[in-house]
Order: sequence, then structure tokens, then C-alpha cells
Amino acid sequence: MPVSTVEGHSGKLIFGKLGGKDIMAMQGRFHFYEGYNMKEVTFPVRVMYELGIKTLFVSNAAGGMNPKFKIGDLMIIDDHINFFPEHPLHGKNFPTGPRFPDMHETYDHELIALADKIAEEKGIRVVHGVYIGVQGPTFETPAEYRMYHLFGGDAVGMSTVPEVIVAHHCGIKTFGISIITDLGGFDDPVEVSHEEVQVAANAAQPVMTEIMREMIKRS
Repeated sequence: MPVSTVEGHSGKLIFGKLGGKDIMAMQGRFHFYEGYNMKEVTFPVRVMYELGIKTLFVSNAAGGMNPKFKIGDLMIIDDHINFFPEHPLHGKNFPTGPRFPDMHETYDHELIALADKIAEEKGIRVVHGVYIGVQGPTFETPAEYRMYHLFGGDAVGMSTVPEVIVAHHCGIKTFGISIITDLGGFDDPVEVSHEEVQVAANAAQPVMTEIMREMIKRS
């Protein structure tokens, strides 16, 4: 198992119960920009599959490009666009799925509907959008933010897409949420730091956890 090198990612595997269900959680993850290859980045998902995990919940901190978004928003991921230079399924095909997996419903529609229902019941603001996965580790330039938005993206980040692709290949149902920690690509460029991203993510995390806990309980 690789070792996480990013502040805020302690690199622990946690086993316990949430919403009355047995869960496995990663306290921190591995990123392509840390120097790991895609096989190493997605190795924990392979372990989850072998342990019998049926559903994967993923979360991330992301930069928002949709002018309707606000810092601290929870964006339910409807779909993604893969801009990583290396594909996690490149190479010999694992027998967990087909050589050419279909990606039409990468993020499970029933789980998305359930999240919307729970958010409405609890009066929690959620938005929807397309997540763009990029290699990092630089934050985006104003021009890159605008380009990604023109390509159909609502939020951009440096994770999630590789793990989701491998989970989907394994037949694991996936649900994802991005915490919008900064905004970019608008008329007034705003500088962003990792520390500011952490502060915004930590503030929104309890609300996100409330939705996920209830989803796990009901699913």
C-alpha cells in the first residue's frame, strides 16, 4: 500500500460502522501528482473489491467554475471528464470487468436521487455538476478554469476520477461529492492556497457526512 504524502491526508485505513453498516474508509488517499502511477493510486479500490465492498462513496475538494456555485457548496457529481495523462485501466485487463467498460452511468443514478431526497429533507443546499480530473499539483490558471468550464466542467480537482473508473470496472456502485473550496475563471482572479482549501473543506465536511451517513443507513 502506498504512503500518503499530502498534508491533511493521514493515510489510514479505518474499519467500523456508519449508519448501521460495516464500512471501510480511507483517511486520506494517494494522488498521481505525488509520483505514484495509476496502478498504485487505485490499488486501495482493488483491495476494497477483494474485501467485498459493493458501494464506493468518494469526496474531494474542488475548484468551482460554475458561476452559480459558492464556496462551501456540496456538488453531487453527475459525471466526470478524465484529463489525467495516464489511464488507470491501461495495460493487461483485470478479470474484474470487461476490456472496454461502458461509462454511461459511472455515478449511480439511484444513489444520486437518494442524496437529493435526503438533502431536501434536511434543508441542505446541494448543487450538481461535472467533475474534471487533472494531474496537478498546480492549481488552475484563470485561462484553464475558463477552458475546463467551456469543455462542460463545473468543478476541477486532482483526484477521484482514477478511483471511480476502477470501481466502475469492478462493478462497484459509486457516489461522489465535491466540496467547492475555491472559485476560478471569473472576471476577478482569486489566488488560492492549500491551507485555504483545507479550511473550506473542513467547514463543509460535517454537512457532507450527514448526507452520506443517512445514505448508507437507507441503502
